[in-house]
Amino acid sequence: MDVASWWHHSLMNNEYQQAKRDDWQTALYEASYRYSLAMNELHKTNPWPDNPVLAQAINTLATELWDRSFSVTEITSAFREAAADLPRYAAGDEVRP
Repeated sequence: MDVASWWHHSLMNNEYQQAKRDDWQTALYEASYRYSLAMNELHKTNPWPDNPVLAQAINTLATELWDRSFSVTEITSAFREAAADLPRYAAGDEVRP
């Protein structure tokens, strides 16, 4: 294989790999978005206002993740990292304006 053919093959392979990674990231964001919409709807329609939806949802999500073979350490670490990063994302706002 000459250099030009090798370079073209390498470039095409890299583009294919990047497209696969982009598709994976889109699927991750889409799943998170759909979950957030479902939780928001449940929050709005909660017949037990003294029993907040978010705490139940996060607890249930954690147990579902554990049931899918994520470790307690992985789950705990992910929740802590997400909570620690939230103020940066929210830019000082308690709720979305």
